[in-house]
Amino acid sequence: MHPVASAPVAPFGRATAQPRSRARALMASILIGASLAAAALPVPALAKGPASLADLAEQVTDAVVNISASTTVEARGGRAMPQVPPGTPFEDLFEEFFNRRGGRGGGGGGDGEAPRAQRKSNSLGSGFIIDAAGLVVTNNHVIGDANDIQVILHDGTKLKAEIVGKDSKIDLAVLRVKPPADHPLKAVPFGDSDKMRPGDWVIAIGNPFGLGGSVSAGIVSARGRNIESGPYDNYIQTDAAINKGNSGGPLFNMDGEVIGINTAILSPTGGSVGIGFAVPSGTAKPVIDQLRDFGEVRRGWLGVRIQNVDDTTAEALNLKGGARGALVAGVDEKGPAKTAGIEVGDVILKFNGAPVKASGDLPRIVASTPVGQKVDVVVVRKGEEVTKPVTLGRLEDSDKPQLANLRQPEPESATRQALGLNLSGMTDELRKKFSIKDTVKGVVVTRVDPNSTAADKRIQPGEVIVEVGQEAVSTPAEVTKRIDALKKDGRKSVLLLVASATGDVRFVAVGLD
Repeated sequence: MHPVASAPVAPFGRATAQPRSRARALMASILIGASLAAAALPVPALAKGPASLADLAEQVTDAVVNISASTTVEARGGRAMPQVPPGTPFEDLFEEFFNRRGGRGGGGGGDGEAPRAQRKSNSLGSGFIIDAAGLVVTNNHVIGDANDIQVILHDGTKLKAEIVGKDSKIDLAVLRVKPPADHPLKAVPFGDSDKMRPGDWVIAIGNPFGLGGSVSAGIVSARGRNIESGPYDNYIQTDAAINKGNSGGPLFNMDGEVIGINTAILSPTGGSVGIGFAVPSGTAKPVIDQLRDFGEVRRGWLGVRIQNVDDTTAEALNLKGGARGALVAGVDEKGPAKTAGIEVGDVILKFNGAPVKASGDLPRIVASTPVGQKVDVVVVRKGEEVTKPVTLGRLEDSDKPQLANLRQPEPESATRQALGLNLSGMTDELRKKFSIKDTVKGVVVTRVDPNSTAADKRIQPGEVIVEVGQEAVSTPAEVTKRIDALKKDGRKSVLLLVASATGDVRFVAVGLD
């Protein structure tokens, strides 16, 4: 029997009952007041995902496929015969040994020629059906140069595929399969990737590590990521698990629409660490349409070489509104920009009505604009906005833009110092010393003060200053005169157009302090 603690009993029995009831009433009033006060405060919203993604996954899974790509190449026998000096006693011994093992002479065409052995490499990836007639999208790197491609449906059906077209710059490929007579294919539509916001839910379906039909979920972590994988990087970043084998698979929104094509991961381990990248549907769809229609991509071409505008460069250019746009550092002599009157030193702010916030925006916008279309290009030239109509050409992979021919009068050879640079007029001796091409004209940098801002900007001896403050210079005296004028105007930095010995140019903003 366990002892039971008894409450103390006061004389007269009810002597303690009244104070206890008062205490209970007081406590009740405090609790009620606290609950009312809590009700008056805003209740924080809890982050809550969908109750289940099973219905969505079931809706789209049949349109997601596995891709098996095999590349077969001819190679000589797997084990080469050791090299021994001819005529030695070991030569016949090794010859007989390798012939018996099939290393040499076994059906390879006679006369001691090694056999043509077959070596096969395989890759696995993912894809998705965009047309029930048999069109499949995947990554270009999944198929590579494969000569045998199979598309494996969710139920295990294997279909031989042919390549309709592929594009290495966006890393996309379109395949075609023949739908089975008794097995209609299911296709999924594209959605609008531009409507996706960081925090929106997405699911990825694919074939990671050969585990086909794997579903993973997450959110859009960021948009517009540049991972320096190509000239048109504009990736969606997601934390949905993406691993090896997911490449080419779809990233779906909650409406079952493809808003991205899973392409790359950032991982120190080789596995998912929650940082995956997908080509946005807005970038992919025009490329896919052209691959389907033409078997190739026909991109617009402006014919300029550009660089980014930082704060110092913006100040040097007197660019109102701060750092933005794409600074033209070179103009192809045969390009559309040259014909339209776009010049080195112009800052492109708008292209065909689309704002150019940074230099990386321009190649994507231009490339997605139809060849032959006439567009307006808004540039800032010496502080003033100018609109230039341009008719786009077609970008060819073999094109190598030629820089504008920046010819200047023959300079004098006097030397001066400015901005931590020793400057000299162009001479035959300097051309020979620094291997400067004859087409490069300007003022030669012969020495750079290692403690100067110019050194921080990586200006090097042997480079040539072509312009100072967007005005051509041909002598050291012109350089110093232009710098002094900018200082008098209250400018804090100067924009230099600097050419390499081979003629490649870039803009460099150097402080005047």
